[in-house]
Amino acid sequence: MSRQRLVYWLYPGIGVKRWAAVLAAGVLVFGAALFLGIGAAVSYEFLAGVGLGFLRGRYFITGLLVGLGLTTGLVLSYLGLRGVVRFARAAPNVSRIRSDQLLARGPQVVAIGGGTGLAALLGGLKLFTGNLTAVVTVADDGGSSGLLRRDMGVPPPGDIRNCLVALADDESLLGRLFKYRFTDGGLRGHSFGNLFLAALTEVTGDFELAVAESSSVLNVRGRVLPATLEDVQLHAQLEGGEQVAGESTITAHARRPLRVWLSPESPLPLPQSLEAIARAELVVLGPGSLFTSVIPNLLIPGVREALRSTHARVVYVCNVMTQPGETDGFSAADHVDALCRHGAAGLIDVVLVNETPVSADLARAYALQGAEPVAVDDERLERLGVHVVHAELAAGSNVFRHDPARLSRTLLRMAR
Repeated sequence: MSRQRLVYWLYPGIGVKRWAAVLAAGVLVFGAALFLGIGAAVSYEFLAGVGLGFLRGRYFITGLLVGLGLTTGLVLSYLGLRGVVRFARAAPNVSRIRSDQLLARGPQVVAIGGGTGLAALLGGLKLFTGNLTAVVTVADDGGSSGLLRRDMGVPPPGDIRNCLVALADDESLLGRLFKYRFTDGGLRGHSFGNLFLAALTEVTGDFELAVAESSSVLNVRGRVLPATLEDVQLHAQLEGGEQVAGESTITAHARRPLRVWLSPESPLPLPQSLEAIARAELVVLGPGSLFTSVIPNLLIPGVREALRSTHARVVYVCNVMTQPGETDGFSAADHVDALCRHGAAGLIDVVLVNETPVSADLARAYALQGAEPVAVDDERLERLGVHVVHAELAAGSNVFRHDPARLSRTLLRMAR
């Protein structure tokens, strides 16, 4: 056993110390009883020398004390030894037990969004706190999620699946299985996780229960909740006035959305989401696609009201790069202004922006795709009523995006 693992055993709450104490007490009691029995058999004068002379002639009491002491000592020693051996067998998991204890003391964090941005953030946050709740948009209608939504009538499982995998044990075979995507045959394009969630929804008759059961199967750290269980569709008014329906249609269109809305207009949120926001010490919006991942959650009236009432600090994590077809040419203030126009006015306390410079090679590669670093205009952001925090958050050699660990450490320093 390594020295570090031995040190872990000494931390509070591991449990081995209490059994070691029971074992030690058993040995002491047994030894004391044995001492008393031998002393009585050899000479009561010897016992008198250690303050036990009052037992002279009281053979029944002496025998009772010896018998009771030996029995108690043996029982305590057995229980203590069994407990210590059990923990010794679990030695490879001691560091995990300690890690879980530390994470359980972490701040209460609610992350709201969707897509790969939310999943990446959760993968970073789970390293620092186990008190996580992800509220995930369910407006996706493309790819595998869209097919399952149309064919089986289930909420789109893709973003939910990504978040479950992000919060699962990194070494989990099931976690890797959930990410597996079929490449041939009739299942081509579907991920195993999407099919699992859809099938479990059919079996249980409840998508929320299917997500909860999947969380248990994957040993997820935290909770993943759909923003609503209603069948919602995202609509957008594009530049030029055209109106389109469906998240996949919006993202595929060449023109930027000016305004988005849901149908039905006022879907009901999950009560667990509202409770989590009420208890939170930190609420994070983004990072992720502004109009199709972040804003759809704010279009749910109950979520907006919960954000208005929470005592937590609400932080918007601004994207590091613009998104072609969605936020072309947007500055950080443009992102916040769009959020405010969709119900977030007065709800955001802090805007977190990246100050890590992008390399020239990456900037050129992104420019070919129509993307550029998001410019930060502090004065305009302050006029929008939000506090601006700059930090080195991004990294990447092939892509330029938020580094989950850097982002998480910066965010958790803002928890109230």
